[in-house]
Amino acid sequence: MPLALEAAGLKKTYTKDGHQLEVLDIERFSVRAGEFVTVVGPSGCGKSTFLHIVGGFIKAEAGSIRVYDREVSGPGPDRGMMFQEFALFPWRTVAGNVEWGLEVQGVPKAEREAIVRKYLELMDLASFRNHHPAEISGGMKQRVALARVLAFDPKVLLMDEPFGALDAQTREVMQEELTRLWERTGKTIVFVTHDIEEAVYLGDRVVVLTARPARVKEEVPIKLPRPRDIEVKKSVQCLEHRNRIWDLIRNEAIDRRA
Repeated sequence: MPLALEAAGLKKTYTKDGHQLEVLDIERFSVRAGEFVTVVGPSGCGKSTFLHIVGGFIKAEAGSIRVYDREVSGPGPDRGMMFQEFALFPWRTVAGNVEWGLEVQGVPKAEREAIVRKYLELMDLASFRNHHPAEISGGMKQRVALARVLAFDPKVLLMDEPFGALDAQTREVMQEELTRLWERTGKTIVFVTHDIEEAVYLGDRVVVLTARPARVKEEVPIKLPRPRDIEVKKSVQCLEHRNRIWDLIRNEAIDRRA
């Protein structure tokens, strides 16, 4: 499979109180087309900073990012970003929120309507198209946010702890829905999370970052069958993967305190 995303030599530092704080030093990070990669690491290690740099929202001091072998230097429609916050427009309906990005791109009205209808059906939101965000649940809001990103058909989907603000039950439902969606669309996904179980359940591969400055410590292939459902989380294999990744992160946290 060709590489959908490749980042090399990424470095990021911040200046605070006159001191340089190195937060990121990624020698190489790559994702194959159609792959679902999850990223974990110690709290505050720079996971979100890394994803925001790949998304083009934060500038790195060094390094390169390529999407399907095309170098990029800022935000672009080839990468869709989804955040923990729903970031929906409260004055727009569900359909209006999904349509917004297409309007900005100047997509003709008839084409916009067809695309919106497609993704509302894909996300089981068709019957809520005329509702406003205040009238739907947190899980539905995230489905709307996901439909809005998918509507402009990015090549790579970047997700920054998108289920972190949801309650446990809704979070598990959204994990199942995301795996279903990924299996149907074949999208390339990079998913940052602090939840190790979530990372194992969703990913083809889990990339473990070190404590700050974030470097790639280890890449763990996830040998779990697909399609996956919540029952997979109860398996011995899932527990073994979780424990291995937890040990990697725990060791990083211990080394940082030493």
